[in-house]
Amino acid sequence: MESGSEKSSLSGSMKENRSPNWALSPSNAVYHFGASGISVATATAITHPLDVLKVRLQMQLVGGRGPLNGMGQIFVEVVKKEGPKSLYLGLMPALTRSVLYGGLRLGLYEPSKYVCKWAFGSTNLLLKIASGVFSGALATALTNPMEVLKVRLQMKSNSRRGAIGEMCKIISEEGIKALWKGVGPAMVRAGALTASQLATYDETKQILMRWTPLEEGFHLHLISSTVAGGLSTLITAPMDMIKTRLMLQRESKVAGSYKNGFHCAYQVILTEGPRALYKGGFATFARLGPQTTITFILLEKLREFAGLNAI
Repeated sequence: MESGSEKSSLSGSMKENRSPNWALSPSNAVYHFGASGISVATATAITHPLDVLKVRLQMQLVGGRGPLNGMGQIFVEVVKKEGPKSLYLGLMPALTRSVLYGGLRLGLYEPSKYVCKWAFGSTNLLLKIASGVFSGALATALTNPMEVLKVRLQMKSNSRRGAIGEMCKIISEEGIKALWKGVGPAMVRAGALTASQLATYDETKQILMRWTPLEEGFHLHLISSTVAGGLSTLITAPMDMIKTRLMLQRESKVAGSYKNGFHCAYQVILTEGPRALYKGGFATFARLGPQTTITFILLEKLREFAGLNAI
């Protein structure tokens, strides 16, 4: 009779050797990238209010030290002064970006991993991390304008222009290059986020299937995505804060001008203290943790419906 460890080992081996069905036909490629974009957009829509709160928390006491308001206080303040609708500021560019960015960020991971396996004959943890860094950084470089629009609108409750009007204003006043403000830290963050999310999720699934009775299904996806969400938040929170500051520095009358991501990090640590790099950290976790879980559970289910292999 076959032992549990032999069975999970055989299962893992079969998973590694199966053909990449995202490459078998154009329709499969559309399903592959489409499932990624839809799952990220759905998770973004559900967790968007937490993203608004996170940006507000990150912009507290710019250039200074002092007691910070918590997420609960910021929530009450925003709803009281600006109304419940303000929790959905920047939703349209966020959703547009999610479909494109999410489709590319998650969709490019498996092709990148496949190329690594073809080139190096292996898909070990380091190559999974490299695949995640590449896909995340490339996706962000292409979709950064949507992120700039999103964070600008999240800080403007009284704006009547909408996403198109705000984009025209940015281009006319700051030039088209302003739409790529903060792209460096954003690419670093997205690379780290995708690597920590997907490599951790991928590796955690393999470990759980190897050492526990869990098989492909809801419970395996839930546990793996929860682990991935926690680790990715810890790694990317400081990068996310720096990215937000760079994208909003023109909007802040206190911050002055940051030259680049490293200068921003240095100024934040110098004027606000090292802990300031984790401003909005709890809101980041409260958003990114559930978002990661929702994304992966929905993505696996959509891939199953489309006849694609699990991640």
